[in-house]
Amino acid sequence: MELFLVRHALALPPEGEGEEADDQRPLAPKGVKRFRQVVRGLAALGVRLDLLLTSPKRRALETAELLADLLEGESRVSPHLASPPSPALLDEMPREGRVALVGHEPYLSELLAWLLFGDFLGESARSGTGERFLLKKGGVAWLEGEPRPGGMVLRALFPPKVFRI
Repeated sequence: MELFLVRHALALPPEGEGEEADDQRPLAPKGVKRFRQVVRGLAALGVRLDLLLTSPKRRALETAELLADLLEGESRVSPHLASPPSPALLDEMPREGRVALVGHEPYLSELLAWLLFGDFLGESARSGTGERFLLKKGGVAWLEGEPRPGGMVLRALFPPKVFRI
């Protein structure tokens, strides 16, 4: 399978305090414009998606809407993408096809490290390994393999700037 880990595009600051205000942050106009360039770049590379899973937070949902131009299958919301990586998230993913996950940092980098390196560091240390990957807002990590700890290889890590024209 091919897996695309996509960090949400640039969002506006929260209006108010607390988790709910953060969850409702929309994309900034600049974030929409820049992420459209990412989508065009992925399309130019021949990327098509069979499944799109997204965090329920507004900025991730809006990013997924832009990414839907590449979607040939279904799109679903997964609460597992708004929390640290877990076996429940892996269970939700198919074992074949092209799948994109739209989520947040530091969770996506932690997931990337877990899928690449497995559990050799132990779950408590896993969060530290994610810091080794810089996944900018609107960035994409492209992986191949089996979606299990240590079962994937990194094909490409794209900062959004790569797709700007």
